[in-house]
Amino acid sequence: MTITEKIADQHIREYESRLKHLDELFKRAKQVSARLDDDHALKSELGQYHEQHNDLVNQNAKLKNMPFAHLSEDIIQSAGPMAVWDILARKLENLIERIED
Repeated sequence: MTITEKIADQHIREYESRLKHLDELFKRAKQVSARLDDDHALKSELGQYHEQHNDLVNQNAKLKNMPFAHLSEDIIQSAGPMAVWDILARKLENLIERIED
């Protein structure tokens, strides 16, 4: 395995770790949002975050299943998409806090 392949594999593992964290946050958000009316704005916000989460899951699956030769050097060297995961996790954490208050 080349260094570049190792970096790509490391990024994918980091994505999966963040995905696991997001899955745990969504589980918690679902539990606390059960107290809210169905038409509550925070439930709508949670739905939007869930769509973003699904997009990230799909992107990660594409990266994971893409032959290494097709991965661009930019994708391999950049951890930029990680910021998207972190932003979504922070939004979910804030939503959970607002529901719990």
